[in-house]
Amino acid sequence: MKPVNVGICGLGTVGAGTLNVLTRNAGEIARRAGRGINVAQIALRSKHPKCDIEGIATTDDVFVLAHNPQIDIVVELIGGVDTARELVLAAIDQGKHVVTANKALIAVHGNEIFERAREKGVIVAFEAAVAGGIPIIKAIREGLAGNRIHWLAGIINGTGNFILTAMQQQGKSFAEALLEAQQLGYAEADPRFDVEGIDAAHKLTILASIAFGIPLQFDKVYTEGIGQITRADVNYAEALGYRIKHLGIARSGADGIELRVHPTLIPDERLLADVDGVMNAVMVSGDAVGQALFCGAGAGMDATASAVVADLVDVVRALTTDPENRVPHLAFQPEALSDHPVLPIDQCESAYYLRIQAQDHPGVLAEVARILSTHNINIESIMQKEAEEIDGLVPMILLTHRVQEARINQAIGALENLAGVNGKVVRIRLETLD
Repeated sequence: MKPVNVGICGLGTVGAGTLNVLTRNAGEIARRAGRGINVAQIALRSKHPKCDIEGIATTDDVFVLAHNPQIDIVVELIGGVDTARELVLAAIDQGKHVVTANKALIAVHGNEIFERAREKGVIVAFEAAVAGGIPIIKAIREGLAGNRIHWLAGIINGTGNFILTAMQQQGKSFAEALLEAQQLGYAEADPRFDVEGIDAAHKLTILASIAFGIPLQFDKVYTEGIGQITRADVNYAEALGYRIKHLGIARSGADGIELRVHPTLIPDERLLADVDGVMNAVMVSGDAVGQALFCGAGAGMDATASAVVADLVDVVRALTTDPENRVPHLAFQPEALSDHPVLPIDQCESAYYLRIQAQDHPGVLAEVARILSTHNINIESIMQKEAEEIDGLVPMILLTHRVQEARINQAIGALENLAGVNGKVVRIRLETLD
């Protein structure tokens, strides 16, 4: 069979890696796909130093690829949302299949894109949009298709995980760990998307849709960053047998679906607690499989290219398939997507770590316990440290049982009004991942 012609839009790190993998493993890929995959044209602004484009047609206009009649599959690797959306829709309208690594594009505009692709009978593949080289989309959508997924929790941003690992293992402050991440190229000069959880929220949106069969709803994900985590909290958590990780959590319950990204204490005996540095990992709990952990490189030239090329192979295999019988984009048939609501954060349940700076006076602990009891919040454990030398305050660390967020918020408000409590109460959610 004649080779399938591919156009790559964007020759940055992932684009260069994709071209390299397609070139280096051309024979193996053809054996798997059933025919060769030929890079016919590349849209780029500048040549990447780590790949060879000799003999390949190039352009600086991505829309040239979308309208090139010789190209069968457009690979969108330009990033961003607006131009990428226009490019992908243009390619779909031209009857071309699309492969993308753009999580923001899928999370924000995926519903529109998939509907257009369905109308045109083409495929939009997006494995590389979540967790780099870990095949988590395929695992949930196809490998776990026989399961009712209860929940999933993931470390799905390597930059944030690197920072928290440096704080835990090297005793660095958040600012020191972030600076190191930037110097090593793990964090951008403007790290907001990573450290504030926006990147993870894009990925969680996608994972939740394929896990629970709901439309993509990025605007309903609760997002909290790691900028307020201190070395003291990392140390106290460790002393109590926990690690702090920046998790994306999706849980389906009778009342609705929880979608939240935030710093989280998890028991240090959980496998997820040992995923350090820039690695990613996703734990999935299903009724048949139980708990399954998927771990690997969440970013990088070759790791992400691995997922892009895997999508290309899948698309090539499906080129002659009846469009009505292909694997649905979001795992469930489009007409069977659920309208189960996404819960606001104050209706979600979690256990909590609370750090209270209390005056070293008798009766303060009793008052704290009384307020929590008044709000029907049970205490799991308490740890008090010696009075700090500077201002005579005693750090009081409490772990609670699971409780609705609205109730813990009310209790925190009451605690902060106590005469013996100084400043704000630090609150970090806790998940046992049972």
